[in-house]
Amino acid sequence: MPTPLVECIPNFSEARRPEVVEEIIQTIQSIPEIHILDRHSDLDHNRTVITFLGPPAAVEEAAFQAIARAAQRINMNEHEGAHPRIGATDVVPFVPISEITMQECVEMARRLGKRVGEELGIPVYLYEEAATRPERQNLENIRRGQYEGLKLEIGINPERQPDFGPSVLGTAGATVIGARQPLIAFNVYLNTNDTAIAQKIAKAIRYSSGGLRYVKAMGVLVEGRAQVSMNLTNYRATPIARVMEMIRREAERYGVTVHHSELVGLIPQEALNDAAVWYLQLDQFSPEQILEQRLMELMRGQPPASAPPETSFLDALAAATPTPGGGSAAAHTGAVAAALVAMVARLTLGKKKYEAVKERMWAILEEAETLRKVLLRNVEEDSQAFESVMQAFKLPKDTPEQEQQRQQAIEQATLNASRVPLITARNCLMVQKLAAELTETGNLNAISDAASAATLARAALTCAAYNVRINLINLSGVSETQALIDQLKEIESQSDQINSSVQQVLGERGGLK
Repeated sequence: MPTPLVECIPNFSEARRPEVVEEIIQTIQSIPEIHILDRHSDLDHNRTVITFLGPPAAVEEAAFQAIARAAQRINMNEHEGAHPRIGATDVVPFVPISEITMQECVEMARRLGKRVGEELGIPVYLYEEAATRPERQNLENIRRGQYEGLKLEIGINPERQPDFGPSVLGTAGATVIGARQPLIAFNVYLNTNDTAIAQKIAKAIRYSSGGLRYVKAMGVLVEGRAQVSMNLTNYRATPIARVMEMIRREAERYGVTVHHSELVGLIPQEALNDAAVWYLQLDQFSPEQILEQRLMELMRGQPPASAPPETSFLDALAAATPTPGGGSAAAHTGAVAAALVAMVARLTLGKKKYEAVKERMWAILEEAETLRKVLLRNVEEDSQAFESVMQAFKLPKDTPEQEQQRQQAIEQATLNASRVPLITARNCLMVQKLAAELTETGNLNAISDAASAATLARAALTCAAYNVRINLINLSGVSETQALIDQLKEIESQSDQINSSVQQVLGERGGLK
């Protein structure tokens, strides 16, 4: 299967100390599977933008380590620069590139934000698609007053309460983390050093003051020239050529011209294609007319190099071997149920009709994903536990002493082999509870999926219980046996009650008879 790819473009409040920038870059590069695509440092802004790409887990880890390193090396009390900022790592956006959804990038932002807040003690604000409040979708609203202003308000003004982390700023400041569509950082330099002209042009073109819909702009002085600094947040709806032409027209009003322009970071090929088509007035242009595009398509069309086939869990389960067995199958089924719970939570999030339960849906989603990972570990743990039982039976029994040691080893291994499916059953009960809650409050269009999750979790729990009991049969004289049975019966009793509740909700809310 294709590997999911995420782009991350963190902005760091440092450009004048190249050794610090290099440390941050090396920290990012130290994470396996991470590829740095671009780096851009602006001395006037005193800001560095690094663009890197990789699988989601690697990108998330690289972002965390970079934030941690920046917090160690950048003191916001000493920082000066032309660009607005509130932290050493000012903003960290995740952008879906391939085989990954925006929703998954939002979840990455939330996980990273929580970790940064808890482990590094840095206040974190979520923005764009990950924003928890409408007013925080816009980065400018979060940056209001910059580091100095936020430092005064964060513990006093409820509106400045961070989404994660403490309500106090340290020397690392705060960090804004989110998920968004590809953004083009585009700067246009004028043949004047009059910053007031750049500011007037920025006001004319930016959306917040009546300009183009997907343009954020400000006027600053960079390298002795007035610069219109922009973020283009939707290049399809507001093409870069249209922005450039409007700047030219506005500049003419003040008797100046465009000296040159620059990109900060990367730009999608499609955006450049659109600009070329507009300026060259190409009729009936197709991207397939680009030589490199055709070459890439041909390369993608080639079959991948042969690789040894992987044995799936189901293939292993079907094999004539004692492991994996019923206990592992129970845990695997429980993980499937947890995945369904996560799906229903995601289908509920973002729907205006279910805005009142949004925060609870996020909590359910996070719990479900945690349980899914735990249950997948239970799959391996169950197999390992039974392998230990078989190894105990193979111990020598030639002398009374060996026989006694062997019996003790069998007893201990069998007890452990009983505890593992009991843990699986308990985890499945937690999944069943989440699924039951979703049948009551989740997206009504997915109520059958929530019910399926509850049913699968209950079935997995029952299968795990069989494995607990079969292992305990040979331990009738062991004192711990009854305690394990009692725990199991309590789990099953709760499961029965949840099942009855789900059936009632399916009839009343879902109309399923």
